[in-house]
Amino acid sequence: MPTSEKAKATQANNKVIPFLPTGEFYFTHGVQAFQKRNFQSAEKWLKKAIDMTPDEPLYSCQLSVVYTEVGSYHKANQLLTEVLSVFGKEYVDCYYLIANNYAHLGLFTDARKYAEAYLEKTEQGDFQEAAEQLLELFTSIEDEEDDDEWMLDDEDELLVYQETALYHLEHKEWDKAIVLLEEMMQLFPHYTAARHEYSFALFKQGDEQEAIELELQWLENEQNNLYSHVNLAIFYKERKEIEKSEAHIEIIRNIYPIHDQQKLFIAQAMTRTGYYHEACERFRSIRSRGVKQAKAFYKWHSIATYHTGNPSKALHLWEQGCRKYPEMSEEGGPWNVS
Repeated sequence: MPTSEKAKATQANNKVIPFLPTGEFYFTHGVQAFQKRNFQSAEKWLKKAIDMTPDEPLYSCQLSVVYTEVGSYHKANQLLTEVLSVFGKEYVDCYYLIANNYAHLGLFTDARKYAEAYLEKTEQGDFQEAAEQLLELFTSIEDEEDDDEWMLDDEDELLVYQETALYHLEHKEWDKAIVLLEEMMQLFPHYTAARHEYSFALFKQGDEQEAIELELQWLENEQNNLYSHVNLAIFYKERKEIEKSEAHIEIIRNIYPIHDQQKLFIAQAMTRTGYYHEACERFRSIRSRGVKQAKAFYKWHSIATYHTGNPSKALHLWEQGCRKYPEMSEEGGPWNVS
């Protein structure tokens, strides 16, 4: 190359502007990863954004949302508390986010305090409706606790009934389950789960129309009854009345309960109705060790996982269940939905 051309090339190279990523660059990648539910990658990008621009509270808030999604509620609240200490007036949404995290942890007193603080500090915030619903939930939980005081004297007796009924249901002994559940409805009228287990046993025994009519009747009196929506979704699915089943599933899909037992109930319903990917997400959101060791968790999580194209993990779950509940081995494997 002639000297003059070399000089021009050197000049051109000298004009190349090096790419220096900004906090916003990392933040954008973090949000994109979060939207794809790649939470590990989202955490990595957002941490880089915070390192690059530590005085931008939005980045910390978004990272807290990632932590909430993966169940790291304490880490999320630590970030949000730091944001509030510096930018409290501008970032009042942090109060609601903290309340939501405390609710997931079962710390309802702290959750109520932050939900009320959020509503006090904003007249029409993005989370106003959600915060009001959270407070309503706490009130209903307190009311239930007051109403359930009657159960304390008979708690042992009810527990025996529950465990025996569950045994018959799991072993598909529908006749025995129905007799026992009829007794439970008489003795413990406030234990509403018994009547839905009763309708389920009726349906499985063959009295399908009676079971459906019972659930529709109960749903008419209580439109947001989760148990009725779940049973009806399953009943209609098994009768191949798909549109009716999906109408109830749509309602269930928008319910995100705090209690892990209800999370399991929804995950199981989604598996039974063929929503396997969403079922797996619900199973992954369960944190309680006790719930994760239930037979229903192993069985239905395994079935949902198998139908999402992950047979090795499904078999691992099934084998874990069989070790704890040997009768599961009689059901064949996760490819047998029943």
